[in-house]
Amino acid sequence: MKFTEVTVHTSTEGSELIADIMWRYTTHGVAISDVADVVALQNDRVMYWDYMDEELTSDRSGDVLVKAFVAEDVTPRVLPEIRRDIEDMAAACGGALPLGSLEMTCRAVEGDDWIEIWRKHFRPIHIGRIVVVPEWIEYERQPGEEVVLLDNNMAFGTGEHETTSMCVELLQKFITPQSVCIDVGCGSGILGISAIKLGAKFAYLTDIDTVAVKSARHNCALNGVDKSVQVAHSDLLDESSVKGDIMLANITADVLERLAPSIPKNLKAGGALILSGIIDQKLQGVINAYAAQGLTLKEKVKKGEWNALAFING
Repeated sequence: MKFTEVTVHTSTEGSELIADIMWRYTTHGVAISDVADVVALQNDRVMYWDYMDEELTSDRSGDVLVKAFVAEDVTPRVLPEIRRDIEDMAAACGGALPLGSLEMTCRAVEGDDWIEIWRKHFRPIHIGRIVVVPEWIEYERQPGEEVVLLDNNMAFGTGEHETTSMCVELLQKFITPQSVCIDVGCGSGILGISAIKLGAKFAYLTDIDTVAVKSARHNCALNGVDKSVQVAHSDLLDESSVKGDIMLANITADVLERLAPSIPKNLKAGGALILSGIIDQKLQGVINAYAAQGLTLKEKVKKGEWNALAFING
C-alpha cells in the first residue's frame, strides 16, 4: 500500500497541536521529530528514553517536524482540510504561542518505509512508576514499575509530551485502590490505562474522535484492563449519575474553560480534577473558570510552556 508522508514544520510548543490535527485525518500513524524532547529525555533521570538513535540529537535548528502518513487515495481530499485546520488553530492561538513556519510538504512512501520511520521515534518512557512501552519493543518490567503498552496505531497521548507526562505524574499523587477515574478526551487511553495499572477500581474514558475511541479500546485490551474500563464516544459523560474520584482532561485551555461548568457534575465531593494542555498565557483563565465552579486549586506543575493543575472538589 502506498502513502503520502505529510510533514508540517513547526515548533516544540506547536507540535502536539499539529499532531492532534493530523490524527483527525489518518489511522496510519503520526510522528513528532523534536530534538528538544530527546535532549530532555537524556538529561531527565525520572523520564528517559532507552535504545536511542544518536542521529536524533544532531539537528539543532529548532525546527520540529510533525509527520502524518495518509493513504494515497484520500490525499487530494485530505490535504486542504489539514491546511484549513492548521490555519484555524493558528488564528485561535492569536500569536500567544510560537508555531514555527507551518510549512507543509509531501512525498510518496511505501508502507514498509513509513512504518520503520515512525517506529524509530517511539521508545520506552518512564514517568514515575509508569513505563510507557511501544508494543513492538520487548521490555522487562522492573520491581515497582507498571507497564502501559501502546500499539503502533496510537492516537494522541504517548507519554512523550509534557502535557501527558504531567497528568500521569499528578495521577500517581491522588490515586487510591478505591478510585473511580474519568478521562475526558482520552486519546490513546494512556491515562485511563495508567489509572487501572496504578490500582484504580474502574475508569471511564470519553472522546469525540472515533479513531481515538477505537485506539483506546484496543490499547485497553492490549493491556488486559478492558474489564475495568468503559470507553465512550461522547463529548462528556451524558450520564450525570456516573461520578469519579479523579477526573482527568488533557485538552487545550480554551476547551477546558468551555467545559468548566460541565465537568464538576461528574466529580465526587472531595475528588481530584487534573487538567493539562494549558499554555502560560491561558493559565489564569483556566484557574478562574474552575474556581468559579467551587473547586480549590491544590497543585500546579509546569514543564516548558505547558502547565497542569490539580483541583479538589470542595
